[in-house]
Amino acid sequence: MDLKGKTAIVTGATKGLGEAISMALIEKSAIVYGLGRDQKALETIERKAGQHFHAVKLDISVEEDVKKWFTQEFEGKAGPDILINNAGVGSFAKIEETATGDWLKMINTNINGLFFMTQNAVSFMKIKSNHCHIINIGSILGTVGRAESSGYCATKFGVRGFSESIFLELRKYNIKVTCVNPGSIETNFFKDSGVEAHHNMLQTSDIADTIIHILETPDNMLIDEITIRPLNPKAPSS
Repeated sequence: MDLKGKTAIVTGATKGLGEAISMALIEKSAIVYGLGRDQKALETIERKAGQHFHAVKLDISVEEDVKKWFTQEFEGKAGPDILINNAGVGSFAKIEETATGDWLKMINTNINGLFFMTQNAVSFMKIKSNHCHIINIGSILGTVGRAESSGYCATKFGVRGFSESIFLELRKYNIKVTCVNPGSIETNFFKDSGVEAHHNMLQTSDIADTIIHILETPDNMLIDEITIRPLNPKAPSS
């Protein structure tokens, strides 16, 4: 896909990998709708990214709000060419100490939000004449379990299964689906589980560059799943 002028939606765009993906797309002259819950953070990125970035305050776990936004933004217009389902939350604790609210928050964002965004995007993608692409950000914890991470692992295993199912369903409509499973990234995402960020972890810009490569593959070539991990995951002083 030639990304110039293409319309992309990126969820969880206010920080970390979502921000890096948004900026990488803009560097390729794509139009990016960056979705997030933090209006101030979105406005900060919008000032930095320029006119190709459109800040959208939206809670993707609220089905009615997602549907309303898609209708208002794309009804009667060219729909999105790219959907990056990046938004995700994680809570890490022993199973008997996992709060129900934390469990439901992971389900509502990582699974339900993924479904709401994809369902609405696909209805517009199917009527486009060009190829489209959905990229779901999974996790290495969607391929292998981790102690005290039951909720997060459950949702990321779900992302992987969801991605494979819709890939088989949507390929005949020229819609690609890719599940990207990163290992540890140098952010504070896992800090509350005792994992401190360090420079040997994956860098958000490198993962974003990989996603750009996946998007730019020839129309009849699909990378349906990719796992990315640090070669040496130990902290530099180890």
